[in-house]
Amino acid sequence: MGEDKINVVVAMDFSDEIMETIRNVSPRLNVIKHFPDVPASIWATTEVLYTTRTFPEPEDAPMLRWIQLHSAGMERALQYRIVQAEDVTVTSTSGIHATQIANYCLMMMLAFNYKLPKMLNFQRESTWADNRYEIFVPTDLQHQTVGIAGYGSIGRELARIADHLGMTVLASKRNAKNPAAAPTDYIPEGHGDAEGVIPERIYPGEAIGTMASDCDYLVITTPLTENTRHMVNERVLDMMKDTAVLINIARGAVVDEKALITALSQEKIGGAALDVFEEEPLPSTSPLWQMDNVIISPHVSGMVDNYHEKAAEVFRVNLDRYLEKRPLYNQLNREVGY
Repeated sequence: MGEDKINVVVAMDFSDEIMETIRNVSPRLNVIKHFPDVPASIWATTEVLYTTRTFPEPEDAPMLRWIQLHSAGMERALQYRIVQAEDVTVTSTSGIHATQIANYCLMMMLAFNYKLPKMLNFQRESTWADNRYEIFVPTDLQHQTVGIAGYGSIGRELARIADHLGMTVLASKRNAKNPAAAPTDYIPEGHGDAEGVIPERIYPGEAIGTMASDCDYLVITTPLTENTRHMVNERVLDMMKDTAVLINIARGAVVDEKALITALSQEKIGGAALDVFEEEPLPSTSPLWQMDNVIISPHVSGMVDNYHEKAAEVFRVNLDRYLEKRPLYNQLNREVGY
């Protein structure tokens, strides 16, 4: 007798082409797309779910064993009871954003190094700066240091790029004694720093202030957990150079926004590039909008035109591993919250 069929529900608006690639993983898979709503009657026989915002109650989905999320962050999904169920494996698409977000961080580092905000101010005023060689002179990147708080797939890819540019790379991570990526971290081939050999030093997470004191750019890539909430606080900001730039592409609440506004307004740091905020959309009343030393983007650093295809590829790879009863990539660790 053949093996039983595995019912897979895709609660995403994937194209027919993407759906076909998922179905082609194995004839054992019965893959059905339900978007935007999943019929209540479907949950009883669903074993695998691909989703972003649609989650069943545990009692409605007794056969559910694995949830693949469409995002890298897991904090929003953790509010659902089914995600907290110990017999349900939850995975993310962490890793597919690495190149795009690392490029975004590089863009912001270059923007501040080449004084792009000042250039745009002069342009708005139709003014040719007489002392332009003083105002716009950049610092040789080979003499600059980037500190990466959170050495996951994004941080490792940024480290690879910065290292090629000749920059000094520092990093912090939860387990500083083990610099290598976990075997079940999804890292696209040829990207990142899987062995953790690029950083000149790796600090434990609680030593972020010590690391920040040596940095020209402090890039935040950590997940949001109770341990990382307001990790970048007044103390850390006070330890940064007055020329240093903070770049946050993680979650807004990792940074104490009030303390950051104070540091920026008092020019305790050189500037900030912010893609995420404690409240989104960022309220129009926020002082951040009007600051000349801030670049704001509306939580788009991980976006790319083939996002769905990249996310579906992680799902396809994980489906293969699921069928082979191998550990899945990017599993949620409920103890640490990501």
